[in-house]
Amino acid sequence: MTPHIEAANGEIAETILLPGDPARAKWIAETYLEDAICYNQVRGMLGFTGRYKGTEISVQGTGMGQPSLAIYVHELMHHYGVKTLMRVGSCGGIAPDLNVNDVILAMAASTDSSMNQRQFAGMDFAPCADWQLLHTAAQCAGKRDVPVRIGGVFSGDRFYSGDDDYLRQMRAHGVLAVDMETNTLYTQAARNNARALTLLTVSDMIGGGEELSPLERQTSLTKMVEIALDVAVAA
Repeated sequence: MTPHIEAANGEIAETILLPGDPARAKWIAETYLEDAICYNQVRGMLGFTGRYKGTEISVQGTGMGQPSLAIYVHELMHHYGVKTLMRVGSCGGIAPDLNVNDVILAMAASTDSSMNQRQFAGMDFAPCADWQLLHTAAQCAGKRDVPVRIGGVFSGDRFYSGDDDYLRQMRAHGVLAVDMETNTLYTQAARNNARALTLLTVSDMIGGGEELSPLERQTSLTKMVEIALDVAVAA
């Protein structure tokens, strides 16, 4: 047991899916996992363990933003021995050729977070996805005939930034989308000899246009989740 996760030793699998929204964790467990048990309800941040195609998999909500995710990832790796972590989240698209519901595999993650700057004493660290997970995810997506975009994302600390300049800079350098967690996930995984991958579904296009409702963000991101589950089994 940790301050934020009440699971006993052995109740969390070595491979885990990490949605930000605990309601999405519940939906994934109820929709895809056999014999799922709820191992965590602390602060409403639900966690479950079950089996998918015979493989034991856990799914844990992490909350919104890099500081919140960092707490759960640290405790999962250090106290529960989790070795493979896959974020399954939503993002705001910034590449002009993206559309709502497109799936992104995040190859690397830029950030403006002070967490990164303090950790590396002013140096820039460029965290990236685990190659095996990334490659397997691309293969699994192909088998499901799901087109994916592979490239860099930007993990911002501010949801309402009021600043369009950084978006222009990111877009000019080929960044696909904005989320709020991936940079810290990749950095912590690198520091702890673990594997990490972020899979994202475009929930809206930053600057206007179509967007998914909160309920749709909880329960309709099936393509992304199914690819992640396939990776958990294959990799």
